[in-house]
Amino acid sequence: MSPYDVIRAPLLSEKAYSRFDRGVYSFWVHPQATRTDVKVAVHQAFSVDVVSVNLQTVRGKVKRVGRTQGQRIGRKKAIVTLKPGQKIAALEGLA
Repeated sequence: MSPYDVIRAPLLSEKAYSRFDRGVYSFWVHPQATRTDVKVAVHQAFSVDVVSVNLQTVRGKVKRVGRTQGQRIGRKKAIVTLKPGQKIAALEGLA
């Protein structure tokens, strides 16, 4: 798999922005991605050294519109910690 198949999108929330200064970045990743897949993908895509990867499976919320009930899809989130002093320049400008 290419690194861009593993990493779907950066997670851009207020909590994610607050972690940028510590070298911690969050991404939406492929549901079958493992820690090793994410580590290699981030290293290849951004040329940084990854110290650790934490994964979370986020279950889809149940939503309702009138009498109709549905469910959003579940996703997987990766929280990546980089070596001290390293940053992902492409994401720094978004904050």
